[in-house]
Amino acid sequence: MYVYDQYDQQIVDDRVAQFRDQTQRYLAGDLAEEEFLPLRLQNGLYIQRHAPMFRIAVPYGMLSSNQMRKLAHLARTYDRNYAHFTTRHNAQFNWPKLEDVPDMLAELASVQMHAIQTSGNCIRNTSTDQFAGVTAEEIEDPRPWAELIRQWSTFHPEFAFLPRKFKIAINATPGVDRAATQAHDVGVYIVKNDAGEVGFSILAGGGQGRTPILGAIIKDFLPKEHLLSYLEAVLRVYNRLGRRDNKFKARIKILVRALTPEVFSQMVEEEWNHLKDGYNTLTQEEIDRVKSAFTLPDYKDLPAENADFEAKKAEDKVFANWVARNTHPHKVPGYVAVTLTLKETGVAPGDCTDEQMDNMADMADKYSFGELRISHFQNVILADVELSDLYAVWQEAKAMGFATPNLGLLTDMICCPGGDFCALANAKSIPIAKQIQERFDNLDYLYDIGELELNISGCMNACGHHHVGNIGILGVDKKGAEFYQISLGGQSGVNANIGKIIGPSFGEADIADALEKIINVYLENRTEEERFIDTFDRIGMQPFKTRVYANA
Repeated sequence: MYVYDQYDQQIVDDRVAQFRDQTQRYLAGDLAEEEFLPLRLQNGLYIQRHAPMFRIAVPYGMLSSNQMRKLAHLARTYDRNYAHFTTRHNAQFNWPKLEDVPDMLAELASVQMHAIQTSGNCIRNTSTDQFAGVTAEEIEDPRPWAELIRQWSTFHPEFAFLPRKFKIAINATPGVDRAATQAHDVGVYIVKNDAGEVGFSILAGGGQGRTPILGAIIKDFLPKEHLLSYLEAVLRVYNRLGRRDNKFKARIKILVRALTPEVFSQMVEEEWNHLKDGYNTLTQEEIDRVKSAFTLPDYKDLPAENADFEAKKAEDKVFANWVARNTHPHKVPGYVAVTLTLKETGVAPGDCTDEQMDNMADMADKYSFGELRISHFQNVILADVELSDLYAVWQEAKAMGFATPNLGLLTDMICCPGGDFCALANAKSIPIAKQIQERFDNLDYLYDIGELELNISGCMNACGHHHVGNIGILGVDKKGAEFYQISLGGQSGVNANIGKIIGPSFGEADIADALEKIINVYLENRTEEERFIDTFDRIGMQPFKTRVYANA
């Protein structure tokens, strides 16, 4: 994984000192609240319902075991013994004291971590596939390109105060998208042209929130060396023309829709003509420099099959189910990627205790070259596990509560912290997740239901990506009471789609019942090979709506 050079470290250390001074001045009364607001946001610090929320960047989802241990230490020392992993690879603490945040930043800097640009109207953390670099499906490893974007965008003087926050995702796997790339302000797909050259297809104008829109292609093929200059052109057009008079209409998706993708693309091309072949043009030397940080670990020369592993699967059905659900094929024979699920019944999705984080770090050192990944789906990945170690990994994961074999199933839901913490939320998300976990806490039934993406957001900001869930749940406020809208038909992958609201909202006590009715309609109407989304696409909304509101 990428290791800071002296410049990276100096930047992060200087930011710590700067924010320490700003915090001390604020606490002493020398900085007004409105003066401190943009300063704390630039350092990942929000004011939530009960305490500050501190968001830490995990660039493109990569963590070393030492970095994971540092997060565990911060949870014990400054918070309430847990952290929350988000859909964009970030880690969040919900209970820090403001006066402790500079010390937390200093501790993060000691392991090459930071909170720079995790909030505010700037370019946020670039996200990608959790199996980047190890899956045989990809055209090439997207992580070096995500790192180049990180270096280009960090403290970019022109884009520190954009009309609104700006998110980029990059995907390199044809036919598969595990990063919800089309739902981002800019989506970058690594592609090959007809001549076999590797470059990028660029999408712009995606996003969720109050006006969910999928990104549109604005550049079919962009040569590698022009990635940063083209992104700069996109940002310049947005920075100049994006709405600043209304924050609800300030995202790039509104601008692209207003202009049309064709006109926006033309404007970007005109801006790019001033930038192309300039200082942001990537040399092969610079590309190679960053790629050198992502060299392959010291893999063993292993057979593609392991007799002991196969015997363990034959002996233990529970282990075999976990392997089938929670492992992903690896491009190197004898290895697999393992997903440690943070979706145990009764636990808020994405939450991870300090003890679990320490244990994951130990497992990474023992089984996966000291590296971990955070996924868009709020789980943790050991990307390089030998087949011969899988049974031991399962046993350790099971003991720590992150071996639930529900990956990709109904209870492997995405969920934001919601009204329990977030000051923006209209309703609580975590109790809804718990209600659904308890209603569907039967693995045989979950396997029968099959693949299904359920996403929950506490408000229209859509941090839980409810718009692109096969089933989406959105918390809404109705005269001071918490209610929930249900949408169906969303998808986040290559066939991305925005879900449609089924009808009037439900009270908290009725959500699990409504969801069970939806599932029953699917089970009654599916063909043998259909997933939930396939059946929905075939039969449409009406059968679900009729059943759910039959006695209304």
